[in-house]
Amino acid sequence: MSIKRTSEAKWNDSVTEGSGEVKLGSGAFAGPYSFNSRFGDDTKATNPEELIAAAHAGCFSMAFSLILGKSGFTPKSIETKASVYIEQQGEGFAIPKIELVTVADVPNISNEEFQTIAETAKANCPVSKVLAAAEITLDATLKKAEAAA
Repeated sequence: MSIKRTSEAKWNDSVTEGSGEVKLGSGAFAGPYSFNSRFGDDTKATNPEELIAAAHAGCFSMAFSLILGKSGFTPKSIETKASVYIEQQGEGFAIPKIELVTVADVPNISNEEFQTIAETAKANCPVSKVLAAAEITLDATLKKAEAAA
């Protein structure tokens, strides 16, 4: 079974002076992007790396939940932040590193088992697999149960 997902982008003018718009195929998001939102300080528009980070954080969180469930654990919550780094390498640019930082509330699991499952999720998340050319790091924290007041 193969599922196809699409998004699109339109760009106008030169790379530094131009601008564009990205649209998700679902219609859930459409927004502008520009040279300055990618390589500068424009925070009112998106960029490809930010979209990759969102996709990776979402995919990892779902994969983590799946593997936790298969291991007999039900997470109350999984919160993941992905940071995608872009840098100039030679004449072009590359994404050398992606950092995943996750905090999850998972009852009745040891930290050792939690860490093992988190690493398994990182290795098996489809987005991690497609981005394997970059170094992908994971900082996984098991949220401690809140003490009853």
